[in-house]
Amino acid sequence: MEKLLSHKILVEELELGMHVLELDRPWLETNFLIQGFIIQDANEIDELKRQCEYVFIQGKVEAKKPYIEKRKDSRGLFARLTDKINPESQNEAVSTKPGPPKNKIAYINKISFEKEVSAAHQSYDNAKTVAKSLMEGIRLGRVLDMNQSRAAVNDIVDSILRNNNALVWLTKLKDKDEYTAEHSLNVCILSVAFARHLGHDESEIRKIGLGGLLHDVGKSKIPIEVLDKPGRFTKEEFDIMKMHPIYGRDLLASLPQAEHSSVDIAYAHHERIDGKGYPRGLSPQQIPYYAKVVSLVDVYDAITSNRTYDKGRSSMSALDIIYQNKGTQFDEELALEFIKCIGIYPPGSIVELSNHHFGIVIAGNDESKLKPKIIGVMDDEKKWKKQVIIDLFKDPVDKNGQILTILQEIPDGTHGINIKEFIKNGLVIS
Repeated sequence: MEKLLSHKILVEELELGMHVLELDRPWLETNFLIQGFIIQDANEIDELKRQCEYVFIQGKVEAKKPYIEKRKDSRGLFARLTDKINPESQNEAVSTKPGPPKNKIAYINKISFEKEVSAAHQSYDNAKTVAKSLMEGIRLGRVLDMNQSRAAVNDIVDSILRNNNALVWLTKLKDKDEYTAEHSLNVCILSVAFARHLGHDESEIRKIGLGGLLHDVGKSKIPIEVLDKPGRFTKEEFDIMKMHPIYGRDLLASLPQAEHSSVDIAYAHHERIDGKGYPRGLSPQQIPYYAKVVSLVDVYDAITSNRTYDKGRSSMSALDIIYQNKGTQFDEELALEFIKCIGIYPPGSIVELSNHHFGIVIAGNDESKLKPKIIGVMDDEKKWKKQVIIDLFKDPVDKNGQILTILQEIPDGTHGINIKEFIKNGLVIS
């Protein structure tokens, strides 16, 4: 006997593979960022049980036949994205190429944002210097220093493993005149944060971070007048730009200490799941897993950055674009995980509170994505105030006893609140 296409079900009856359409309460009252998802992980069932009594599922599901019997295995989210050499064979050996974590590691922040932010600043400044010198050095004919690159990435990884918010906050420090170097650095930072979110071990996180830092190294071979053109590319100029993955592959592969994963990322980060990417037009199975990870971060940072020909858009706009292009440009499961990783209000978001004061988000909250930790910077009369930390989850009450919530995210620069200036001047936290 088959269930209806849209079926009310008690959370105790949920199984892996079921497509959850609706909850018994508004989505925004829960921890689920995506409104509608396929259950891939037992932890998602536990969260549904904790927050709901019943849900509505979609799809024809046989009443007494668990979905997991139809799957090759039941290892959960991401465990089958890229591990098949031959997808047509059910008995094929597992590939030795990098793939999703088989044993997902759950990381916790070891220290607070406030304690890590100073060290994060130092790591960011050092890595930015490295990113700039790499590109400039190659243009001058110098050999890329992989040891220097690894050292910079290791500092970034160490910081993000201590606290995953401080360096992500610093990715808001952007200058369109230094876009190429800052973009490489930001992609490194966000790739490391994403790899941590996915549960990779430290050695894999370092490889993904290094690939993120070097993913655009081929742009050092693109003529400056094309790379920094203040306007849209012509077809001819775009054809020149599309050569940078090939240049990057050649540069990295020629090094005696080359990382194969970095070569893969540089060569394949502009490939697409629908086969319409470049330079090779690879199919989904041919695109290296690490390149799929970094390509999401690459697009997100590009969309949220001011460039010579385009004004940066909000984080939510970038995530919406990624969501709309899942399954065509991006691997669908990785895209959904990236959206969860970044969250509704990522560090650096400027928000208006229910009392019409304004603050800057410094850290998300795993218990409730609508209740991050922020720094209050401006009152309801648009006057600067003493910077204080407000934890909307643990202590959401203002001095008048009113519960504080976020009304809306506002664009950088609104009412003179400029993220770049706050980062440069440092935070005065009390």
